[in-house]
Amino acid sequence: MKQLFVDIRKDWDLYLALIPGIAFLILFKYTPMYGIVIAFKDFNIFQGMAASPWVGLKHFERLLTSPGFLQVFQNTLFISIYKIVFLFPLPIIVAIMMNELKNMIFKRSVQTIVYLPHFLSWVIVGGLFIDLLSVNGGLVNKMIVALGGEPVRFFLDSDVFRSLIITSAGWKEVGWSTIIYLAALTGIDPQLYEAAKIDGANKWKQTLHITLPGLIPIIVLMFILRLGSLLEAGTEQILVMYNPSVYNVADVIGTYVYRVGLGEQNYSFSTAVGLFESVIAFFLIITGNRLSRKYLQRGIW
Repeated sequence: MKQLFVDIRKDWDLYLALIPGIAFLILFKYTPMYGIVIAFKDFNIFQGMAASPWVGLKHFERLLTSPGFLQVFQNTLFISIYKIVFLFPLPIIVAIMMNELKNMIFKRSVQTIVYLPHFLSWVIVGGLFIDLLSVNGGLVNKMIVALGGEPVRFFLDSDVFRSLIITSAGWKEVGWSTIIYLAALTGIDPQLYEAAKIDGANKWKQTLHITLPGLIPIIVLMFILRLGSLLEAGTEQILVMYNPSVYNVADVIGTYVYRVGLGEQNYSFSTAVGLFESVIAFFLIITGNRLSRKYLQRGIW
């Protein structure tokens, strides 16, 4: 403790700069945690949080025994796993390909075009995809019909909707993740590539033995963080694009909480669902980090 005060007196200006960030965390991250108690009460908006009666684990029991929640949980896992399998490797591949571009003007132009969709809201992206894929007048269905096919009901067909979710998420977010990997590539020593060329290594071998190992730390970091959001399958995205016709394949935990919490005004149950999601996310991050440190000798901490 004495050493702490010595450090503060020595670098008081740096510690002073920490105050706004710490205040933000306390005010907007830790203080709202008090609301977790709603999950253990029959919350009544008129009685308030303190006066509402305690019910223990009643809402968690309802959660785990609800047949509807099992379907929602499965949908969440399927969509998240699909996104990891199909979308997680894409930014790495795109970053490696873009890193090989020698014309800087062309490279920067491609980079801008690729990550620009990230700055569009899901409302705009959803509207774009609805216009493109609509059965009535959508450009894609017009092309399908022109080629002799039948119009595809992208937003109403349960067999197609998950693919639409993955595709639209990839179009919007792959470019932004690519920037992260491009930044990591700048940290690889160019002399390693020069030495590899002298030894006769082609581009594939350079990528396999220099580029990918150099990206391993950031890949591990991004993967562990992605595990933490495994039960966040893209609530905002799905809310904008789904409808009752595809609830059986697209209703995820986030949309379920939104419908039950706000639609049915069942705040205690929706809080219990949210707390369940957070606990699972915490467990996944801890487990992923431990496995990474055990087998790759790398981790977030």
